[in-house]
Amino acid sequence: MPKIATIGFFDGVHRGHRFLFAQLHEHAKHHQLTPAIYTFDRHPKELLTGQAPARLTTHDERKALLQNYGEVHFLDFAAVQQLTAEQFMCYLKEKEGVETMLMGYDHHFGSDCLKGFHEYEKIAHKVGLHIERAHECLVDGVPVSSSRIRKLMAAAQIDQVNRLLGYTYSVSGVVEHGNAIGAKLGFPTANIRLDSAKQLPANGVYSVVARVNGVEYKALANIGTNPTVGNDHLSLEVHLLDFQGDLYDQSLVIAFHRFLRHEQKFASLSALKEQIINDIQQLQ
Repeated sequence: MPKIATIGFFDGVHRGHRFLFAQLHEHAKHHQLTPAIYTFDRHPKELLTGQAPARLTTHDERKALLQNYGEVHFLDFAAVQQLTAEQFMCYLKEKEGVETMLMGYDHHFGSDCLKGFHEYEKIAHKVGLHIERAHECLVDGVPVSSSRIRKLMAAAQIDQVNRLLGYTYSVSGVVEHGNAIGAKLGFPTANIRLDSAKQLPANGVYSVVARVNGVEYKALANIGTNPTVGNDHLSLEVHLLDFQGDLYDQSLVIAFHRFLRHEQKFASLSALKEQIINDIQQLQ
């Protein structure tokens, strides 16, 4: 069956993307086409500028989320980045069996950097493709976008991040050995090995849920450099309530629910301990 395709990187697979996919399925059903999502193995800016933004989703996370919304195809961006819009449309038509394209409201493609949707329409007509422009998804009167979500995350507005994503933002990693300061204070923490490509929320203390071996625990997370003890590197440390056992070398998924406070330097470890007790009480 011929396809109707939409194209993009879809970092975060947020509410705006899912609004687009809903339109994709609506058109597919109406015209008896197979809905297909085309995306890229790497962020285009990684190759075009060498400075791709930190990801809201890893490759595996993005793949798992996208598969909920149709047939997914990952393209090698390096292999298609030199194609003009016309050449790319011909590729989709001739090699992939695409009959109709549904373009995101602000999406552009092709090395010739076309400006307006009407230019894509002219080329699509020329190569024998039907093309339509999707409606935009607005929240509070502003389009939902990955860049908007990144800015909210950098401002520690995790509640708004989750609202625009449509799910709770999470990071995952393996527990490694730290400096054991938390254990000395009576609040042992799991130090998570960070993925440098994955975006972390702003430095500070958060109410989170930690999942280990399929079991979820209320937890307190700190992102930062632990200024009270003078660390020189960024870390993510998580204290799991009511957990007993050894977490070293285990994989944890940390879901961020609420920002509690900014990271700060305390005059003493006892003052830090008192603040941690207060933070934990906010989890109840």
